[in-house]
Amino acid sequence: MASVRRTIHRLISRRVSGRTRRPFQQLVALKVIQEGVRTQAALAERLLMDAPAVSRMVDRLEEEGLVKRCAGEDRRCVRLEVTEASHADISVLREAGHWLDEEASQHLTSAEMQELKRLLEKLQVALTQGHCPVEASNSSN
Repeated sequence: MASVRRTIHRLISRRVSGRTRRPFQQLVALKVIQEGVRTQAALAERLLMDAPAVSRMVDRLEEEGLVKRCAGEDRRCVRLEVTEASHADISVLREAGHWLDEEASQHLTSAEMQELKRLLEKLQVALTQGHCPVEASNSSN
């Protein structure tokens, strides 16, 4: 799975490189904020980054007018939102994702694509909900 992930990352990075000056990680951050990730802690978890690195990235995105920090439910909480200026970069990433789907569909049948998506969604749900056998065996030790 890690090998496929690296290949996908490399292909999408190449695909977007001529259309935006944003690093891949910033594009992904903008996309997930747009999709509803609202806190820096949640963004760090989603991007598998430490909190200080995410804070620096959000600082840069805010300085460039792509993200704004808004008051949250209390003074300690800050809510992230993308701005209109970020939409062009997010579109570049989305188009690259659609391109990747088209590329994959040239190597897999429609039924195989549906099965792959089903299996990946099933795995994502199981891992997200903590139903991973490795985790269960570690917790019993």
